[in-house]
Amino acid sequence: MSIIATFIVPHPPLIIPEVGKGEERRIQDTIDAYKSIAKEIAILKPDTIIISSPHSQLYRDYFHMSPGSSAIGNLNQFGAIDIKVKVEYDGSLISLISEECISKDIPAGTEGERDSSLDHGVMVPLYFINKYYSDFKMIRVSPSGLSPLQHYEFGKLIQSVIPKDKSVVWIASGDLSHKLNKDGPYGLVKEGPIFDKELVEAISKGNFLKLLSFDPHFVRKAAECGLGSFTMMAGVIDGYDVKSELLSYEGPFGVGYVVAKYNILGKDDSRMFDKIYITSNEEEIKLSRLKEDPYVKLARESLEYYIKHHKFLKTPDILISDLVNEQAGVFVSIHKNGNLRGCVGTINPITNCIASEIIQNAVSAGINDPRFSKVKKNELTHLQYKVDILFPPEPIESFSELDVKRYGVIVSSGYKSGLLLPNLEGVDTIEEQVNIAKQKAGILNGEAFKMKRFEVIRHSN
Repeated sequence: MSIIATFIVPHPPLIIPEVGKGEERRIQDTIDAYKSIAKEIAILKPDTIIISSPHSQLYRDYFHMSPGSSAIGNLNQFGAIDIKVKVEYDGSLISLISEECISKDIPAGTEGERDSSLDHGVMVPLYFINKYYSDFKMIRVSPSGLSPLQHYEFGKLIQSVIPKDKSVVWIASGDLSHKLNKDGPYGLVKEGPIFDKELVEAISKGNFLKLLSFDPHFVRKAAECGLGSFTMMAGVIDGYDVKSELLSYEGPFGVGYVVAKYNILGKDDSRMFDKIYITSNEEEIKLSRLKEDPYVKLARESLEYYIKHHKFLKTPDILISDLVNEQAGVFVSIHKNGNLRGCVGTINPITNCIASEIIQNAVSAGINDPRFSKVKKNELTHLQYKVDILFPPEPIESFSELDVKRYGVIVSSGYKSGLLLPNLEGVDTIEEQVNIAKQKAGILNGEAFKMKRFEVIRHSN
């Protein structure tokens, strides 16, 4: 039987009367939808319920599943001291998933549990489900800082190991934008309502390709918490035709709440959204490489050569004169599926020409950026590159001398220094630009710092 249905639900604690104290009536449509799916789960009688929650253990590069045989949760922090839940975990299925992740080199497992108690992203769905059905075991799984495609593929891996004689329901717990209303707790940004509109439309149609295609900077601006959870859920029903039903959408408190369900109808190879997404990206990259300039081409070939031969590319004989006759600081940025995959650079030149600077920094961006694992050979066809040639930095005294589109910024305080390139997606104000540079440097709020600005010539494919 395997996966028999999946559901998308929100997790506002105030939806529970003991917490909301009457305020929950403002999202009555959400309550009614929740009760509807809880009753449906009782009819389905799954052996196991997997709940993905963005409020469990979160890691930048690891999907976490809660270990152990059982867990307990409560809503004490929200004032509902009488609400307690205990669940039994499906240890056998957790073991199967963990073993397959090791086999397929997927960064997921049960390591790093910091708090075994159930979070409210799990407690809210269980509050409704347990009113109608409790004869199940559970798995709690967290999204991560990895790409949407990796979330989808993790869900797909879980689908592949569920025994045929086990029936499983997936509950994707998550809220939409937290910035829908200027009077809400998080305020309003223009991206918030746009994100919710686009995501609700995709959810209602079962268009899971959209979950993989959102611009990450747009998503960050929208301040959502559910996309990773929803994308794992989409992966677990990869290759299946589904009956999609949007049950409710509300946002009166400035946060988007959506409830939807997907009943499995049968196999459908046209709904393998990871393959569609990868093929589309590969075609786009192939076309872009036909137009790449000498700077980008050299960066790409430098990393590809190093990964394949474990040594640096020799400077090619046939290059434009600027690359071999001039010196400059160079930053090389690598992206994969719209997400940063590595970025390393030099403010001032450390080699004898720009070409050598590109070769050194392209390799470092691929294998030495401490924020990312080393680029692997099978990733090379999916990567896109940017090369920034820096003009010498100049000291400035105030924000008025900056322009996020034209100038990069270097901030320093003593031995601490941080740099941010100009004209980056998602960085729209001088304040954002300087604050990000300060964070990179480890400069605290209130700590005195100096600034320099610089211009670049950007090359990208």
